[in-house]
Amino acid sequence: MGKATAKRYPDDEVRALIAAERQELADLLDGLRPARWDEPSLCAGWRIREVAAHMSMGFRLSLPAMAGELVRARGNLHRMTDRVARRDAAARSTVELAAFLREGAHHPWTPPVGGLQAALGHDVVHGLDITVALGHERRVPEDRLRVVLDGIRPSGVRFFGADLGGVRLCADDLDWSYGSGLPLYGAGQDLLLLAFGRRLPPGRLRGEASSRFTTV
Repeated sequence: MGKATAKRYPDDEVRALIAAERQELADLLDGLRPARWDEPSLCAGWRIREVAAHMSMGFRLSLPAMAGELVRARGNLHRMTDRVARRDAAARSTVELAAFLREGAHHPWTPPVGGLQAALGHDVVHGLDITVALGHERRVPEDRLRVVLDGIRPSGVRFFGADLGGVRLCADDLDWSYGSGLPLYGAGQDLLLLAFGRRLPPGRLRGEASSRFTTV
């Protein structure tokens, strides 16, 4: 069954992992050709530039500004984040979007739930939304990936709309599994995306249920 509790890691350790992940992703974004910024990401309806804009939203918006955006979205968090990402992606240059992430490497922002591990998960998953969609070969370092994988809980899986019923995620590149049912094999970072409600390009998963989690 899915784990009921998440493993905890020391805050200082997670902060260092967050900073490293943000800096590396900023470098990656700086190296993208202009046309690639307009390619679709794994986030439904968002291009690479919307994902990049969203990743630094917590650094750039004050709490009052965030509250104001939430009011304008009639309290719907998903509507608010979508609106802000689209607005900022259009208003900011790609150089600025990468710089925001680098400059916020040590920013203390965390999501409303989950603390620092969730903040690292936010960065890792959205980074994969970009790299997997672009066919980039970047691998998330194992120490960062394990922190995020060990933080997966049934409540989070439900929040992100992932349907993992009847499958057991089995990483074939590290010792990790989650859930129960038919085994579904893939790289740990690809299975992480499934837990966050993403579907993957063909050829990245193995198992009877692989087509259920693969884009057409």
